[in-house]
Amino acid sequence: MEIIHFSAECYPVAKVGGLGDVVGALPKYQNKLGHVAKVVMPAYDTKFLHQNEFEVVYDGWVRLGYNNHTVRIFRERTNKLGFDLFLVHIAGLLDREKVYGYDDDVERFMAFQIASLDWIAQWEHKPNVIHCHDHHTGLIPFMIGNCNNYRHLSYIPTVLTIHNAQYQGQFGWDKLHYLPAYDLRNSSKLDWSNSINPLASAIKCAWRVTTVSPSYLDEISYKANGLESLLAQERGKSFGILNGIDNEVWNPQKDPMLTKAFANRTVESGKKANKDALCDVFNLDKTKPLYTFIGRLVGEKGADLLPDIFWNALEQSEGEINILVLGSGDPAVEDRLNEITHYHPGKYNAYIGYNEVLSHQIYAGADFLLMPSRVEPCGLNQMYALRYGTIPIVRRIGGLKDTVTDIGDGGFGICHDQTSIWDVGHAIGRAYDLYLDQKKVKEIRKFIMTLDHSWDRAAQQYIDLYQM
Repeated sequence: MEIIHFSAECYPVAKVGGLGDVVGALPKYQNKLGHVAKVVMPAYDTKFLHQNEFEVVYDGWVRLGYNNHTVRIFRERTNKLGFDLFLVHIAGLLDREKVYGYDDDVERFMAFQIASLDWIAQWEHKPNVIHCHDHHTGLIPFMIGNCNNYRHLSYIPTVLTIHNAQYQGQFGWDKLHYLPAYDLRNSSKLDWSNSINPLASAIKCAWRVTTVSPSYLDEISYKANGLESLLAQERGKSFGILNGIDNEVWNPQKDPMLTKAFANRTVESGKKANKDALCDVFNLDKTKPLYTFIGRLVGEKGADLLPDIFWNALEQSEGEINILVLGSGDPAVEDRLNEITHYHPGKYNAYIGYNEVLSHQIYAGADFLLMPSRVEPCGLNQMYALRYGTIPIVRRIGGLKDTVTDIGDGGFGICHDQTSIWDVGHAIGRAYDLYLDQKKVKEIRKFIMTLDHSWDRAAQQYIDLYQM
């Protein structure tokens, strides 16, 4: 079976969040099952593009409204990622450093989707499945089924994976002329709330819809930023498949980014070495429990509450805990998190930005990982933490609920029900009490490192879905 994944992100080519991790791993594990999975994504101006070998597989142009843009598609030569990677270069639109955040993102991702389909439409053979990820590729199912140029592709099954239903990519009907010609009587397949909504269109048009955890599929029935009724209507073709993690990338026994690699039997000495190194770099107390937050500093992650949560925790603990933050996002939150450093030196620090190496080091060295999310469709950070023997402190929501069980229920994590200063503060206190029982902590660490959240299971579930 040949599967083509379309995505705006793919680790390590370009990653903003969990979408990049998923698309960087799922195709590799599908290939290990004996299939041929490939990834098509924009050719951003990244280090990966300049540091690796590519060959040109397509030269052409794409028409976007009244303008033509040159297109060149590259294939990575060495199969470095464990699957064929194709990068779509469109001069002036996609050849920029950032993935998102430009005023013309609608035009950028529209051109990417049209150019990609123009290319595939010329193939002598056709793929067995086209798998689209989030709204940036959400118009592909519509175009395959309705646009004149791609009618001969309409028999190919399309799958949409919703990584986050809050982001839908909607834009006004004044940009309808960007789309290739189609029967205008089918415009209702594009429409949601009087705008063109790529995510809604994909939900309507894709043969199958998946979410990145079973619990998130339930949650979006009542919390999907206006798409609740549509998702209820299409529930019959929708499935929740829990994401996995790439155990080759996230392997504490072989991770080259760590101060000291470690296995289940050496978890105590391994975590101590990595914690000591972190504390040296960030001026923290090695003898105290280390709490951390890793991720985007946005409201969905509960990041707006973190400054108050951390202030309270540091004051109430009277210097008995350490806190380390790695992330970026809302400038106001960044400023407040940096400010705490001046008032609690030696107990608190923050690294504002994205640092893949540091994230691995923190997972390995921290005692607890905080995830007080308001929305968490799957969550990968808690799985990385478990793999590295770090105990997660999570809100019971989405994939967090599917992967972490509270110690009070015979489990291995600390769970709370609300994203609030009080709830998270109480959870931090429970974690401190747990830390004082080092015998219990050691038992939990050894157990959680044995949990299997690899992509093997999920990759097979997607193959089964394709064949339904």
